Parts: sequence; C-alpha cells; structure tokens
Amino acid sequence: MRNNLKKVSLLLSMVMLFVLASPLTVLAAEESTAASAKFYGTFWSLIPPLVAIALALITKEVYSSLFVGILVGALFYSNFSFEGTVLHVFQGGMISVLTSSYNMGILIFLVILGAMVCLMNRAGGSAAFGRWASKRIKTRAGAEISTIILGVLIFIDDYFNCLTVGSVMRPVTDKHNVSRAKLAYLIDATAAPVCIIAPISSWAAAVSGFVEGEDGISLFVRAIPYNFYALLTIFMMVAMVLMKVEFGPMGVHETNALKGDIYTTASRPYANAEEDANGNPRGKVIDLLIPIICLVVCCVIGMIYTGGFFSGADFVTAFSQSDASVGLVLGSFFALIITIVLYMVRRVMNFRDCLACLPDGFKAMVPAILILTFAWTLKAMTDSLGASEFVAGVVKASAGGFMNFLPAIIFVIGAVIAFATGTSWGTFGILIPIVVNVFSGTNHELMIISISACMAGAVCGDHCSPISDTTIMASAGAQCDHVNHVSTQLPYAIVAAVVSFLSYIVAGFVQTPWIALPVSVILMIITLVIIRIKFDDLKTE
Repeated sequence: MRNNLKKVSLLLSMVMLFVLASPLTVLAAEESTAASAKFYGTFWSLIPPLVAIALALITKEVYSSLFVGILVGALFYSNFSFEGTVLHVFQGGMISVLTSSYNMGILIFLVILGAMVCLMNRAGGSAAFGRWASKRIKTRAGAEISTIILGVLIFIDDYFNCLTVGSVMRPVTDKHNVSRAKLAYLIDATAAPVCIIAPISSWAAAVSGFVEGEDGISLFVRAIPYNFYALLTIFMMVAMVLMKVEFGPMGVHETNALKGDIYTTASRPYANAEEDANGNPRGKVIDLLIPIICLVVCCVIGMIYTGGFFSGADFVTAFSQSDASVGLVLGSFFALIITIVLYMVRRVMNFRDCLACLPDGFKAMVPAILILTFAWTLKAMTDSLGASEFVAGVVKASAGGFMNFLPAIIFVIGAVIAFATGTSWGTFGILIPIVVNVFSGTNHELMIISISACMAGAVCGDHCSPISDTTIMASAGAQCDHVNHVSTQLPYAIVAAVVSFLSYIVAGFVQTPWIALPVSVILMIITLVIIRIKFDDLKTE
C-alpha cells in the first residue's frame, strides 16, 4: 500500500508539472532566452538533479525520478513553456546526449561487455572459476578481500573496473553469502577511488587535460598523497571487512545475506541472468581468465592507440591523450572476437550459440543503459541552466579570506556539484581551472592540495550520487538493484567524506602530506572504533 501511495504521488507530481506548463503552449523560442536569463547561473540550476535524487531515494524508483528531474530542468530552461519544455527534453536532451560520439561509445562498450559476460557464463567459465575459487577462498572475508584486490589491480578505467570485477567475483561472493549490496559497494569503492590515484588511468588523463599552463601529470602525482577521500575509502573498506563491522542499511543486507537472502528486497532486476550461472559443464577456469586477460590487454592497447602511441608518442603521453570511449570500444571488440574464437576452438560453444549471446548480453545491460541515458540527459539540463558558472562564482567568492580553509571548502563544493550532476569529470572541468587561476604564482603547495580536494570532492559526490554513471555501472556489475546500492553505500561514503573534510582543514594549515596523511588515517581509525562500539548492525548469529 505504501509503495502504491508513493507511485500515485509521483504520478500526480508529474501531472501537476504538465498542468502548470500547458497554459503556456503558445510561447515559443523567444521565451527560452528569457528563461536562460532568469535561471542561468543561479542556485536554481542545481534544483533538477536534487529533485531527481530526492525522489529516487524516497520512492525507490529510478526511471521516473530521473525523468521528473529532467522535466523540471526543461521547465526552468523554457520559462515554463510547454512547447519549449518538450523540445528541450528531447531535442536538447535525450537526442543530444545519444548523438554524442563519446556517450555512444560508452553504450557500445557496455553492450559488448554484456555479451562477453553472457559468453563466459554460458561457456561455464564463471562457474568453473567459482568452483576453483571456492576451494581456495574459505571465508566471507576472503571473498571480499579478493574482490578488493581485483578491483585495485584493474585501475585503468572505472567503467571497465565495475563490470569486470562484478562478472568475475559475483559467483564467489554469492557462494559465501555476501549481499549484492555489499558487492556493489566493494566494486564502487575500488573503481573511481582507485582510478583517481593511479597515474596510468583514463582519470589521470582527464585531470591532466584540465590543468592549463602546468605539467598536468606531475601535478596529478604530487596530489595523490592529499587525495584523502580515495585513500581513506580504500582503507575504510579493508578495515571494515577485517573487523566484520557493518552499519546502517548495509547491516540489514549483510545480516539477511548470512541467512541466505543476498538481495533483501523483492527487486531483482537481473534475476534472469542467474539462469546461465552454471553454464557448460565442460567449461574451465581458462574460459574466464583468457577473455578477461584479453580484455585488459586489448583495452590498454586500444586506449594508447587513440593517444598516438603507434604514431610515435611515448606511453604516458599516449595515455594522457587517449580517448577512453573509442579505446574501450576497440579493445572490447577485439577481446570479444578472441573470446568467440577461443570457445569455438575449445568446442565449448558453437558459432550459433556465441552469436545468441549478443542480444542476451544487450538485454542484460538495458537497465544500466536506460539509467545512463536519463542521467546524461539530466546533466544536459543542468549544463543548459549554467550550473558551472554558478559553482565558479561560489568558489571565487570563497577564495578571499579563507585561503587555509579553501581545500576543505573546495572539497565540499566539489562533492555537492558531483552529487547533483552525477559526474566527476564534469566537476574536474569546472573546478580545477578555477583553482589553478586562484593560486597561480602564489602558494604552489596549497594549489596542489586544492587540486587534490577538487578530485576527492568530485569522487565523493560521484560515489554518493544515484545518477552517477560509475554508481550505475557498479550496480550493473554486481547485478544489484540500483536504489539498494545507493542507500546502503551512502552512510559509508558520508563517513569517509566527514573524515576527509577534517583532514583537508589540517592539510590547509600544515601543507605537507607527511603530517596531514597520518592524521587522516588516525582520524579514520578512531571513527571506525567508535562505529564498532556504538553502531555495529551486523548480526552474525
């Protein structure tokens, strides 16, 4: 009954928005200009994603929540013109994001990975790895630590990390009764947080590209010890697994998982994927390992190819100049071809069965593709309302008399804008050029700390946001209901964020990682001890 009321209230809110807009049908494009002047570059530019996020957390329904957020953004942009709203939702929103070559590349990459996961399942590779791992991984903690280690090793790209780690470790964590929500958290916490401290990754390339007039890679490396959120998230994740501590909604999911229910909720968006879990009984571990290794190698080669490595550029330069979207598509395509040939040569699958995995893999990725499309459209609404200009004004206004507190302030602003927009890279693009401009020719060490705060805040907000593409990918990789993943991960991310905020206050004054980093670790240890004593919700009996 409660769920029905939520759905009815959501439907009524959508109807009311259309009713409000309908009397203005006669207004045309001239009003769009007026709307831009009225809402552009103001706090109102952040309202659409905040509406979508609030509705998603309240109603537990992602698609309609995102659409309402998109609708609110389009209404603001068109100054509540019905015609302008509809045109901006589709022409300026969905069609625009789906005609972006970068976005389309990511969707193709998703489909190919979905097909590869389906192939590995039907060939019996995943089941064989699960049987092999079960003989060596004897405990739940071992399964979780193995997931973390694999996530740390695959540091090249967060999308690739999420889906690969999920497909490999899901059978192992299921066997040891680790909840899908916990698996999604482990995947998400070793995706962006690991990529943002790895000098050879698509994220390092993106960050260095936003630093004008400076050596981007050198600044990125020097900023790593100050990236408190990423470092503390990894530390916290490992410590909680070893301490066997869970709190908040995650405690409920993990307690239920120990009783055999790895989902907790009725929502099982990937339930049909379990039909192929056992696959071909003749499948071996190499039927999983060879495709995964080929995927890693081919994706690295694809990325450096797009960066000009084979045209004379060195490896680091090629990586910093790479196009992650094209590189991942090229790499995954060749890995798919190698996988099909491998299975045909080994006679675990024939050509017809291999091709049947293509549409099935696509269908498995439909939830992630839908949410990504809506999330990108919502970001387009936010961009059209001038969110970047609003944030730039806030940061510059804060720079005056708060220089030592500026890293902590930038961390919070970065987290808020990434949470609201669901994008880390977009947040980098907004904040890093402002920070470089503010500190240019003054305090170079404080500039490095502030750049690191930009990156940490962006990853933090991205980690918390239900409309983040990385969060969506983690849900898809773990085959977990997306709202379950967001609601269970949020308390953990907030704990790491609070400790990181305090650490940036310390760093702003001491301006050396040799003091700031140990202080941050000590603060996190104290926090975890308090959580274990006061807030541990895991029931092991």
